[in-house]
Amino acid sequence: MGERFHTQGINPFHQDDDTIRAILKDELLPNLPSSLFPLSSSLNPLPSSLSPLPSILFYGSGVRPELEGKMRRLLREVFPQATVIEAHSDLLGACVALCGHHEGIACILGTGANSCLYDGRRIVMNTPPLGYILGDEGSGAVLGIRFLNALYKSRLPQPVREAFEANMGMDMSQVIERVYRQPMANRWLASLSTFIHDYICEPAVEQLVIDNFCDFIRRNIVPYTRCDLPVNAVGSIAFYYSDQLAKAVKEEGYTLGKIVRSPLDALVEME
Repeated sequence: MGERFHTQGINPFHQDDDTIRAILKDELLPNLPSSLFPLSSSLNPLPSSLSPLPSILFYGSGVRPELEGKMRRLLREVFPQATVIEAHSDLLGACVALCGHHEGIACILGTGANSCLYDGRRIVMNTPPLGYILGDEGSGAVLGIRFLNALYKSRLPQPVREAFEANMGMDMSQVIERVYRQPMANRWLASLSTFIHDYICEPAVEQLVIDNFCDFIRRNIVPYTRCDLPVNAVGSIAFYYSDQLAKAVKEEGYTLGKIVRSPLDALVEME
């Protein structure tokens, strides 16, 4: 499987060139084997005697088609010895991990949500997810919204509300404060998935999860008009709620395909 390292996220839509260079230089390079890249305090050209890297494949959030060139250029500056450099969206990475070179429907179901129709080589259709305020059906953030709505509008049993407030150390006013007045509301909402999963045996809670997936399919998958293809998904929400996803997929007249928590393992195996 090779060696793995973690850095902070790279997103060419939100980050400028200097920020991305700094992440690659300060967080990635020091972890690379010296046989591939000698440690250096600068980005000066490498010795011509250094063995070339066969390829660099980058899949990430924010790598829109118009930003692929920017990401390739920055990678080339840091890895001038690479013979091939590719940069693509995380959605295309999910496609490759889930479908390989075969046609299919690929989905990301994590904090956010996304989907596409894939022809085995490229994305041919994509329903815009629109983010957790305007869309993102099926995501962890929207699941958190649905859960809190049901919790405080008396659509869930009182013991669930009591357990939630005791677990979180928050009442309704504090929940509202957290959602509307503090940063990263989408991530906090998605983090409620841990509590929701603990109560998945409660029928009303499970139905919330199933309904979230059903909405995702109706609003994002149905427009592809390819109910003959299985629905494949990556992401923590798809992985931990696979039983509920299977029920929703069946209810909407589709079949469930491959589910993986992270696309990395599948991508590495393909290489």
